[in-house]
Amino acid sequence: MFRDLSFRYKIPLRGSVLIVCTALVVTASLMFRAYEDLKHDLLLNAQSMARVLAHTLTPAILHDDVWRTYEIINSPFQVSAKANINQADEILVLDTKRQVYASTHPKQYPMLSDPARVNPDHLQLQQKIIDYRGTEPTVIEPARSGKFYMVAPIVSDGIPLGTLVLGFSNSIFLPRFYDIARRAMIITLLALAALLPISWYWGWRMAAPLTQLAGYMDKIGPTLPDDKEITLYESRDEIGQVGAAFKRMLGELKEKESLERQIFFSERLAAVGRLAAGIAHEINNPLGGMLNAISTFKKRDNDDPQTIKTISLLERGLLQIKDTIAALLVEAKFQSHPLTVQDIEDTRTLVLADTNRKSVDLHWENDVLDTLPLPSTLVRQILINLLLNALQAVENHGHLRCHIYRNSDTLVLQIENDGKHITSEQLDTLFEPFITGSESGHGLGLWMTYQIVNQLKGEITVESQPGETRFVVTLPIPESLV
Repeated sequence: MFRDLSFRYKIPLRGSVLIVCTALVVTASLMFRAYEDLKHDLLLNAQSMARVLAHTLTPAILHDDVWRTYEIINSPFQVSAKANINQADEILVLDTKRQVYASTHPKQYPMLSDPARVNPDHLQLQQKIIDYRGTEPTVIEPARSGKFYMVAPIVSDGIPLGTLVLGFSNSIFLPRFYDIARRAMIITLLALAALLPISWYWGWRMAAPLTQLAGYMDKIGPTLPDDKEITLYESRDEIGQVGAAFKRMLGELKEKESLERQIFFSERLAAVGRLAAGIAHEINNPLGGMLNAISTFKKRDNDDPQTIKTISLLERGLLQIKDTIAALLVEAKFQSHPLTVQDIEDTRTLVLADTNRKSVDLHWENDVLDTLPLPSTLVRQILINLLLNALQAVENHGHLRCHIYRNSDTLVLQIENDGKHITSEQLDTLFEPFITGSESGHGLGLWMTYQIVNQLKGEITVESQPGETRFVVTLPIPESLV
């Protein structure tokens, strides 16, 4: 193990690790900054291109010159790849109805067609275009897409003529980034090649006095070495002070060992005594009360009214002893009361903060009006686990529905959401521990829910399809209050 290594290796290794980590952090920071700068430059170039093209396209669109429009949007593609590394993948001109007016890929996006039917990204783009009220180009990055789009309104005298859309791949600047990263790694490796030997040399120099001192300390056993045999590194720094202290320690070691042994035994006896005294104090109080009660009981007849009081004292003493032992053994048990309407409504209060954070529309329907003979703690745990699981699956501004009702002799908990659906492969292992489809969480929530439902002799079913996922829990109500 590393901690068992000699300091002649530990110190150089730690210095080497520090140097390598520092170099990697600095290199990573520079590469991250280079990545951000490249992306920023790309956005600026795209915005400038969109502004120029939108201005150039205005006369062509006003004269309804489709061919001229096509020539204008194809002009950036006439430049060689070396001269324009930030070239767009596609350029579209949309009319006021957001249909294709002209495109650099006419076969993929025919005139007067809906681009959303070809590329799902345009579904999000269309909504953004409708909501956008500015006149300058803006960037739109659709979710779960490998592209971003620069959108520029085409306006003439305040009248909208259409929209210019430039599509760029997120990896367009990666070749330049990889070239910068390669150079940064070469420089980092050269720096490490120069610094690591120096680190090992100074590490060995620093570790030499420590290893020498460790060698002398290893000689200490049943017999102590003579002070004249000890030659240590002498200086006023910490290592020199340790060496001087080691020499002084040799003369006093026997006396200190004897003193430490005495202190050890005395402290152990004192600790045992304190523990025994504490336990005796806790037990003696209730025992004293019981002994007094027994003494009083013996001095009086059984019919004496004091008998009731004496029995009460005995009971309190016994309970106190029981409480003391229970506290030592940590045997407290939690008792769950029957399920009430307020218990159900409390679960809604607990998840409201999460729903508000994601702007989720929670539709809550609680048709249970009576107290049910079900353990409130377990039922609430089922409901909270399912609601939190649904909140993890639903997107921002999504919808979540919770319907709780009594069906004859069963309690039904139904939770629905419009988030990402569960595939058939995931359904096979959905209730296994440590199986989770989210980036956060340990995967035990549904497993715990399944165990609780089985404990209550209930049933849980799952139905999922795109746009709708439904969990239904059915719990039988005991016959006593059905």
